[in-house]
Amino acid sequence: MNAKADQSIQPYIESPEKLKKLYRHVIFVASLSQIFGGAGLAAGITVGALLAQQMLGTAAYAGLPIALFTLGSAGAALLVGQLSQRWGRRPGLTTGFMLGGVGGLGVVLAAILGSIPLLWVSLIIYGSGTATNLQARYAGTDLASKNQRGKAVSIIMVSATAGAFAGPNMVGIMGRFALSIGIPALAGPFLLSGTAFIVAGMIIFLLLRPDPFLIAKAIEAYKQENSQEELLPDTVQAINKKGVAAGAAIMVLTQMTMIAIMTMTPVHMGHYGHDLSDIGLLIGIHIGAMYLPSVFTGILVDKFGSTAMSIASGAILGGASALAAFAPGDSLAALVLALALLGIGWNFGLISGTTQVIDSTDPAQRAKIQGTVDVFIALAGASGGVLSGMVVAGSSYAVLSLIGGLVSLVLIPIILWSRTSSKAQSSNP
Repeated sequence: MNAKADQSIQPYIESPEKLKKLYRHVIFVASLSQIFGGAGLAAGITVGALLAQQMLGTAAYAGLPIALFTLGSAGAALLVGQLSQRWGRRPGLTTGFMLGGVGGLGVVLAAILGSIPLLWVSLIIYGSGTATNLQARYAGTDLASKNQRGKAVSIIMVSATAGAFAGPNMVGIMGRFALSIGIPALAGPFLLSGTAFIVAGMIIFLLLRPDPFLIAKAIEAYKQENSQEELLPDTVQAINKKGVAAGAAIMVLTQMTMIAIMTMTPVHMGHYGHDLSDIGLLIGIHIGAMYLPSVFTGILVDKFGSTAMSIASGAILGGASALAAFAPGDSLAALVLALALLGIGWNFGLISGTTQVIDSTDPAQRAKIQGTVDVFIALAGASGGVLSGMVVAGSSYAVLSLIGGLVSLVLIPIILWSRTSSKAQSSNP
């Protein structure tokens, strides 16, 4: 390590209090960006399917917008992960949020012009904001100790609740505002989304200094250079691969189930006469349920472990899917409850899976692996979004929900198998 690098990290090595102060600052900045990022994500999700249905004249491809921006988020996750690994969280997250803002404003322009190709391209770029919003959860863990990681993810995710709840509930307001300036009503929420993502990017760019990931990498390198312990790289690598795979599986299955059902619920509600205010309320509660439980989820993950919380995730998602399948379409209360449970199950899965991935990596390759894992999460969401519209068009919303429940329940045997396999490996070195 060169003298300059030593100089930059020495204050944090010598003063645990200084490191804790930086950790708290990073949590604050990442959380602040999540308030705006949550609004950007939620507002677009609320009306994406409805905008596509309006522009295409059919519900068969209503799931395509979420599929496209989820697919776009896959490429963005890889980009943000690579940028973060090489240059730090600040440039990676700033780039992702700014691209998401450009995409959101592009959707508005596409609606004004009535251009389907521009809509598809803009939705893909808009997905950058979605990916970055998810990857921001990793920033808080860079300087966290092992028994703080679940809590760190939780604090950042819960901060998105304010924006996530406000975004959908501003759908009606933004729709009326859009009409007042000559923009189609359903494009109004994307005007909010684009602006919110840009603000989130500016917060990261201006305030995330010094970069927590670069500090964490430097500290880890310093520790390795000064460590007197013998390392067993082959064993560590094998255990890390298994942990990364298990954590990724948890997040992929929960994402697929959640996206598929959430995507088609607004369309399902539209068939039963619910207006935009009802849909905005439901999606706001759903996304609030995705993030608000984080207050407790991280603590539970740190206390009981990711395996127990992953099993709980699968069970809750299965119950939510069954309720969505059998709830009367004209019952707002029943659908709200189903989507709230769907959000809670997703929250348990994302935080437990994220913690497992973090525990299975070290700073030397962590951001790159995190970005790769988020690619698979995004692809799972894209698949769920595309297939959801086709399943509903070919059968019904109830069938879609039951399929989602079955997918989520697959999580339980996978986690049990992974745990049994890990025990067998540890007892047979």
